[in-house]
Amino acid sequence: MPIVTEIETGTYRRVDHAIEPMFTRRWSPRAMAGEPVALAELMQLFEAARWAPSSYNGQPWRFLYARRDSPHWQAFFELMIEFNQAWAQQAGALIVVLSRRAFEHNGKPNRHHSFDAGAAWQSLALQGVAMGLVVHAMAGFDAEKARRSLQVPAEYEVEVMIAVGRPGRTEDLPEAIREREKPSDRKAVAEISCEGRFAL
Repeated sequence: MPIVTEIETGTYRRVDHAIEPMFTRRWSPRAMAGEPVALAELMQLFEAARWAPSSYNGQPWRFLYARRDSPHWQAFFELMIEFNQAWAQQAGALIVVLSRRAFEHNGKPNRHHSFDAGAAWQSLALQGVAMGLVVHAMAGFDAEKARRSLQVPAEYEVEVMIAVGRPGRTEDLPEAIREREKPSDRKAVAEISCEGRFAL
């Protein structure tokens, strides 16, 4: 019998097995209030990300950010596709996530750099939920333009962008986006795991 957990939006998500509520409370809203996010709050998010696990403790993740109404905002905003600009214009901060392709301690390729950066993103996202912030990662942006305009060195991969903000009202979103403003479901555990050889 699936376990039903209530989240702050008043909707429900079903889990197959009991887990900590923070995992089902985390989702990716787009409605934001257009208010600034304090520098201290961003530092809390990066502090959480900093403690993520990584191969050889290499910590390959890096975060470039622009706060709303700062001189850097427009450069970050222009990286996004039009669809994401339509809602992320109300964010309090925009972040570009990078990962270093080689280990710093020996210069050898780190084939897990993106995996490790993903772990850091998850830590950042869960911290954002705990702080009552909207934290939404997106792939819809021009990574090569980000590399050029933000002067990202060649040894770093440009991974994703993240919009951070204070919760806003769904009705203030563009009409085409409103229907997406709800937590998504997940595949059953039995669909993503099996014992022994691959049988999925």
